[in-house]
Amino acid sequence: MTTTDASHRAGRTRGEDREWLSTAVDLAWRCPPSPSAFNVGAVIVDADDRELARGWSRDTDETVHAEESALLRLGPDHPRLPGATIYSSLEPCSVRRSRPASCTQLIIASGIRRVVFAWREPSLLVEDCQGVEQLEAAGIEVIEFPEFAAQVQAANAHLLREQ
Repeated sequence: MTTTDASHRAGRTRGEDREWLSTAVDLAWRCPPSPSAFNVGAVIVDADDRELARGWSRDTDETVHAEESALLRLGPDHPRLPGATIYSSLEPCSVRRSRPASCTQLIIASGIRRVVFAWREPSLLVEDCQGVEQLEAAGIEVIEFPEFAAQVQAANAHLLREQ
């Protein structure tokens, strides 16, 4: 079950989670708009509350996702990933058209044990995103802060106004 009351988890407080998630939401505004992709920001933070990497959609190529970009900056065997948290402005994708692995699969493979996000992916580009469900099935703690959703929606107005 997704935790929406993110009191004190994995040594972090609600305030610290909000600060890092706010950074991820701010990164979503750096994305070049695309008619076929969300603007998403992501930050990976180690167990000692230090930033390891950040990324945003389309920051290195036109099909890279935010979580993927941040993970690529660290490499697959980075020793701090198992204790890390990834903060994402959008629920990690469970289906990819442009790559063989979804962001959910990449997070699971990385060893990250905690995901904090702001907005569940709407059925706009993918019929039914299962990111939360897949992460939880893999034993990863998932925390949602829906109060950030409006900010993420604003960063994605290019897609939402076309509905």
